[in-house]
Amino acid sequence: MGSRLKYYLAAVAVAAAVMQPAWAEPPRAVVELFTSQGCSSCPPADAVLAELAGKPDIVALSFPVNYWDYLGWKDTLAHAAFTERQKSYAQARSDRQVYTPQMIVNGTKPCIGSDRARIERSIQETTAGRTHLPVDVELKEQNGAVTISIDGAVQTAARDAEVWVLPVLRAKTVPIGRGENGGRTVTYVNVVRGMTRVGEWRGGSARFEVPLAAARGDADGYVVLLQTSTDDRPGVILGAAKSRGL
Repeated sequence: MGSRLKYYLAAVAVAAAVMQPAWAEPPRAVVELFTSQGCSSCPPADAVLAELAGKPDIVALSFPVNYWDYLGWKDTLAHAAFTERQKSYAQARSDRQVYTPQMIVNGTKPCIGSDRARIERSIQETTAGRTHLPVDVELKEQNGAVTISIDGAVQTAARDAEVWVLPVLRAKTVPIGRGENGGRTVTYVNVVRGMTRVGEWRGGSARFEVPLAAARGDADGYVVLLQTSTDDRPGVILGAAKSRGL
């Protein structure tokens, strides 16, 4: 084989790798765990989330909240925006149930974050017989940017949604010095480090482009959510995708 042909084939292989989807398999569920380093009931739920994160058809996210900081230990990963997200979910449901560990499944079903059986039932209830979320979201990375493609061919009642990009830390181990978990060392998985709204989806096919550095931030990867919203309150998650390695 000549050197030029070898160079050509190598270049084609590199180009194909660059153009591959950042993550190809459509998920059947998004699970969000609202947790806190100051909550003694949370470590079992953190372990459940880690198990779910290992499943390729699940997008598992950890949202550390800050409302237990007064108990003697300030959560080192918490963000006020995550507390507001949890409260907004409760307002959307009109039940005002805000607690840790709380899991939200596909944007609608709350349950105790350590209750594996209830989480699985919630996944089944929210997918209504589907093998994956109703709207396909595909990611491609090229030339320092992420292209988010939304498939408009899928039939769904919802036609208005927002596109969000979330930088995610794959894992973070935290030695907790005080509070209810004082003396414990806990590893948190798929820890969200922020949320950026990148656009609106009004049905049909759509494409959005985000700088890769902005999508990932200082984290290891990122997740994209396509989620309905009413009066700035989060609703049903229609689609999602995660970058490789998450």
